[in-house]
Amino acid sequence: MHHFTRLIAALAFSAAPGLLPGQAPVRAQSLAPAPEAATGRIAKSASQAQRFMAAAANPLAAAAGRDVLRAGGSATDAAIAIQLVLNLVEPQSSGIGGGAFFVYWDEARRQVSTLDGRETAPAAAKPERFIGADGKPMRFLDAVIGGRSVGVPGTVRLLEEAHKRWGRLPWAELFAPAIRLAEDGFAVSPRLNGLLAGEKNLARDPRAAAYFYEPDGRPKPVGATLRNPAFAGTLRSIAEKGAGAFYEGEIARDIVATVTGHAANPGDITLADLAGYRVEERQPICGPYRVYRICGMGPPSSGAVAVQQMLGMLESRDLARMGPGAEAAHWFSEAGRLAFADRALYLADPAFVAVPTQGLVDADYIRARGGLIMPGSSLGRARAGEPPNKRAMLLSPSEGVENGTSHISVVDADGNAVSMTTTIEDGFGARLMTAGGFLLNNELTDFSFLPQEDGKPVANRVEPGKRPRSSMAPTLVFDAFGRLYAVVGSPGGSQIIGYVAKTLVALLDWKMDPQAAVDLGNFGSRNGPTELEKGTEAEGWKAALEARGHEVRLLEMTSGIQAIVKTPEGFVGGADGRREGVAIGD
Repeated sequence: MHHFTRLIAALAFSAAPGLLPGQAPVRAQSLAPAPEAATGRIAKSASQAQRFMAAAANPLAAAAGRDVLRAGGSATDAAIAIQLVLNLVEPQSSGIGGGAFFVYWDEARRQVSTLDGRETAPAAAKPERFIGADGKPMRFLDAVIGGRSVGVPGTVRLLEEAHKRWGRLPWAELFAPAIRLAEDGFAVSPRLNGLLAGEKNLARDPRAAAYFYEPDGRPKPVGATLRNPAFAGTLRSIAEKGAGAFYEGEIARDIVATVTGHAANPGDITLADLAGYRVEERQPICGPYRVYRICGMGPPSSGAVAVQQMLGMLESRDLARMGPGAEAAHWFSEAGRLAFADRALYLADPAFVAVPTQGLVDADYIRARGGLIMPGSSLGRARAGEPPNKRAMLLSPSEGVENGTSHISVVDADGNAVSMTTTIEDGFGARLMTAGGFLLNNELTDFSFLPQEDGKPVANRVEPGKRPRSSMAPTLVFDAFGRLYAVVGSPGGSQIIGYVAKTLVALLDWKMDPQAAVDLGNFGSRNGPTELEKGTEAEGWKAALEARGHEVRLLEMTSGIQAIVKTPEGFVGGADGRREGVAIGD
């Protein structure tokens, strides 16, 4: 049967509107109450498959990817279908109004490629964008809400570029699951309902209010059917005409009008900004960890550099002997301090800043940095190092935790893999919904609000056309023979770096299965207090870390890690129990 016919047939036999084949048992498990706190983690077992696997933060999205793989699609095809469905069912986290990083493994060519679909600042953007009338940095939410924070979206161009290179099914077919769900509707999940209930600003946008909330202002209840015919129309246009339909024409005019027409906080995106957006191919950042090779996304993402640094510093420690506990958390947190000190000083858009990337991941440099860690006491606050080929930079404040990011992991039947982290930045982005039925990002608040310190420019300041620094860390792991071993990534703002590094240590040193690895309590430091996840085993390490001089904070650390590990029998997957995702395959 033709690929398209098989895919449409599979969708046509869904058990209910918006449900995809095989969905029901997964949905029953994954749509159990899922509070934001780690104490509400959903208990899950590792998933297994023999031929292929897809993992995403919502079961409907994961099922869309699985069904594309069943129809003969590639890992890239599946990731595209997943992203489009996530825009509907997890709108607070990602979508076509945002950006993404795409890390790809080509099994036949034995090659890693990375594509940068990060949002860009409009041509009219100035370094003082987030300085208020009083000359001080704006409050975060005052900067976020409205058009000022919206960057030129990159996701649609990224998906199209990835499909041109590695897609197998026709482009338009990959839109079928999301179009069906947009038209027929899908059930509001507990997590979406909970986030809507806690959100104070989204309902100020008339389109968002009409879509997400009841007339009395309450969020649509759990189980209520959401339909989005406007988004279905947007997807049909892009499916038929390609990414150009998003960046030019009616959809582009709608984006510009939505951004510039905000009454209190307008932005300045133009049609020329949208038409001029380009995806950048970057050099992968790869490095060793024990017998493994770890690959990820380079600047403007700081994720792979920081993960590589942390693992390199930890390599001389016998973490396998330590196991999860206060001793390992001490070494891990200290490595995090040192990595984040370098991240703050050196990492930014390489088109605007001379980032010493190779120096930062130089093995001798990392070993020297790791030598600063003391076994019995904390560094407190670490200073940036002096990597080879560095140029003087200034400190750029770190971004915080967000809900507006998601991660997709896929391995197809031919062994090709995608690790894609995708975002609209804060939960529900700029709280702006277009007439086309999708939310817009607030990615420009990932720039430093301060353009200067001590009279000198800050590396991650706002500049026209610049891409803000990110912490997203989509990651691929290879074994000693160069074979794909794992596909990992997470949302979580600057905590992404620690979430991914923790998962890699759990998989590679502690030999946990992927579900146990992602569900393990989160811990680490971003060169401030040592952070331990409330309500998990990590909370029990507090006293021992304080005895070593750590300032400890207990936090709700809501990661959303998706991990797939390749085994001789096939694939084993884990989807973070802190969210509603699943890992599924055949």
